[in-house]
Amino acid sequence: MTLIRRTASFGQPLTFQRAMDRLFADVVGRPSAVVPAVERHLAMPLDVRVTPEAVLVEAALPGVKASDVVVDLEGQTLTISATNASATEDDEDGLSYQEISRGRFVRRLTLPNGLKADAATARFEDGLLRLSIPKADEARARRIPVTSGTEAAGRTATRSPAKAKAA
Repeated sequence: MTLIRRTASFGQPLTFQRAMDRLFADVVGRPSAVVPAVERHLAMPLDVRVTPEAVLVEAALPGVKASDVVVDLEGQTLTISATNASATEDDEDGLSYQEISRGRFVRRLTLPNGLKADAATARFEDGLLRLSIPKADEARARRIPVTSGTEAAGRTATRSPAKAKAA
C-alpha cells in the first residue's frame, strides 16, 4: 500500500511562480512577472488597524519622497498613490536583475462608515506613511449597562423616603 502525502494547496501558486522565474531567468537572464498584481501589492504593503477611536493605516514606501505621495479619501474609499524615481534608461552596464519596483503605485481600500475625513492626518517619515482617520462620535462604540428584570423592577417600585413622606 502506498501512502500519498498531500500538501496545502494555498502555497502552490507562489511556488509555481518561483519555478517559472527560475526557468525564465535561466533562459533570458531575468525573473518574469508571472503575477504582476502580486508584485504591485508587494510594492506597497499596508497595515490597517481599527481602534475604538480611529482607523489607522500604515503604508511602506521605501525610496519615495513625501512630495510624491498623494492620499485621497472620497466617501469610504481611501486611495494612496506614490511615485518613486525610475531607473535610468541609458545605463551603460545594463541591468542584470531587478527586484526594486519603480514607477507609480496605487492602493485603494474601502473603509468603514462614520469617519471624520476632515480630521484625518497623514505623516510620512523614513519611508513609512502613517494615516489616522478618526471615527465620528456616532460611529464610536459605546458600552450599554445591562440590568436584570428584577433590578429594573426594584428601581421603579422603590421610592425615596422624601417622596414617600410627600405622598
